Amino acid sequence: MIIYNVTVNIDDSVHDEWITWMRSVHIPDVMNTGFFIENRMLRILGDEESGGHTYSIQYSCESMEKLKMYQEKYAPALQKAHSEKYKDKFVAFRTLLELV
Repeated sequence: MIIYNVTVNIDDSVHDEWITWMRSVHIPDVMNTGFFIENRMLRILGDEESGGHTYSIQYSCESMEKLKMYQEKYAPALQKAHSEKYKDKFVAFRTLLELV
């Protein structure tokens, strides 16, 4: 099992709107691609000094092959939509994890 982890620090000024948008639009759009079997959104604790709020959004994928297909076919447009909507209001990075 591969976990596609997206860590996002979101500015206070758009925090509540972003949470709503993530839950009602972005995460469903990612899940509707059919490449992931589950997701979860977690708040990272103890990072308040950096400003904003930091979250880990995790998507579970059955294989690296499926994840690569998602990254090639869907990720660019979904990331662009997020970047355009919250321009200059967030910082994000992605990591891959393997369930052992």
